Amino acid sequence: MGSEMANTNRTLLYLGAAACTGIAGILHLMLVPSSIIAGIQYTTFFLISGLLQLFWVLPMVKRWGRIWNIIGFAGTAVLVGLTGYVIIESVKNPQSTPPGITELAVAIEIFQISYVIITAIIIVTKR
Repeated sequence: MGSEMANTNRTLLYLGAAACTGIAGILHLMLVPSSIIAGIQYTTFFLISGLLQLFWVLPMVKRWGRIWNIIGFAGTAVLVGLTGYVIIESVKNPQSTPPGITELAVAIEIFQISYVIITAIIIVTKR
């Protein structure tokens, strides 16, 4: 019984991580149209980030292994820093931030941080 419960909990961790990265990816892709005006570098960043995060649902659901978990953890940790920077800049300079961007960035940050925490638990408790 204990082993079944552990497997169920582990499955929930992987599915939770997959959901968090998938939602963050969708939210990043939602920023693509409004970022076109700001410049190609922002559009490219949001497009690549969103697509990679959507792709990363697959390694989590399929449990591709520790190296994939570590890469996903590290990549998302970098995105947490970059998204945090965007939030800080938009709060410091609200007139240059299109409406809704700060709120969307906060939502992205929440899902990315959740992914990082869940993935850290998966990595640390790996059997």
